[in-house]
Amino acid sequence: MIYDFRKKQKFGYTTGSCATAGALAALLYLKFNKKVSYVEIFNLDEDRLIIPIYKVFKLDDNKAKAIVIKDAGEDIDITNHIKVEVEVELLNGNKEIVIKGSKGVGVVTKKGLQVKVGEKAINPKPKEMIKKNLLKYLDDNEKLIITISIPNGEELAKKTLNPKLGIVGGLSILGTTGIVKPMSDEAYRESLVSQIDVAIANNYKNLIFVPGNIGKNIAKKLLNAEEDKIIIVSNFWGYMFDRAEERGVKEITILGHAGKIVKLAAGIYNTHSKIADARNEILAAYSSLFLNREDIKKILYANTTEEIISILKDKNILDEVFNLIAKRVVERAKERWSIDFKCIIVDLKGNILGRA
Repeated sequence: MIYDFRKKQKFGYTTGSCATAGALAALLYLKFNKKVSYVEIFNLDEDRLIIPIYKVFKLDDNKAKAIVIKDAGEDIDITNHIKVEVEVELLNGNKEIVIKGSKGVGVVTKKGLQVKVGEKAINPKPKEMIKKNLLKYLDDNEKLIITISIPNGEELAKKTLNPKLGIVGGLSILGTTGIVKPMSDEAYRESLVSQIDVAIANNYKNLIFVPGNIGKNIAKKLLNAEEDKIIIVSNFWGYMFDRAEERGVKEITILGHAGKIVKLAAGIYNTHSKIADARNEILAAYSSLFLNREDIKKILYANTTEEIISILKDKNILDEVFNLIAKRVVERAKERWSIDFKCIIVDLKGNILGRA
């Protein structure tokens, strides 16, 4: 398949594709004096990607640099429009390519990732793609050193999962296919799974799954939990339970705000509101065991989960309702996964509403 990114596309291209395109543009200019405004590269599935080159210039007789601006297409991506700078140096050698990271590319500090501790966070697939596209241009006596940098990578990385994964000082060079899909669940989910690998590498047996940073902070305070055993799942509960089971995880504590966790009681394992938002209906169903018709109607039409919590508190049935829901969360999860589940439901302040 051909993806021509010289025109606006629904799809985008990864930092790995940026690095590959920049390296190729710089090499073509250095070796053949060919200054290009775009390059054609191939991903590992043999799709052809046509990627614009923002700038390419020589540094000296043996070095050149290219700059590629990442385009995430229609995806909501914090790295959209960042500059990926790639310097290539051509030396005498044995037809090999050495790939390095520089400023703005993070360093791996925890076990469990695809890159060894102490190395720059350039994943194996992008490295493979770079070599696939550039080796054919080298003579048998030529060696190429490629250095990748992202000028504002260190600052942007603070807004990603990198710090939690133990990638410090910058962004990662990623991309299995080289292509970014709109609302890229696939790419985001892959980054979430890395947390499980880090936890397992650190010998944690019982993990804590939370929706996001609020849940993570509550888990630290409530359970005195080490950060590496706390797994942020976003909305992808089912996907993350699958990946955990594949990796042999035996115990998971589900912890989070009622607004997310109650959906699991109904077997909803992608909790994004655009996929399914049955919070009020679920809470109304469980509350119906204790309340009259008018009160149930108030719950059904409440504006927020916090409003429902307030109603249940006033009726002195808060514990009963949420303990039942937590119990059902565990029951339904055990029907699908061979994992010992526990569940703790909290409010926004971290107060326990129910547990099982």
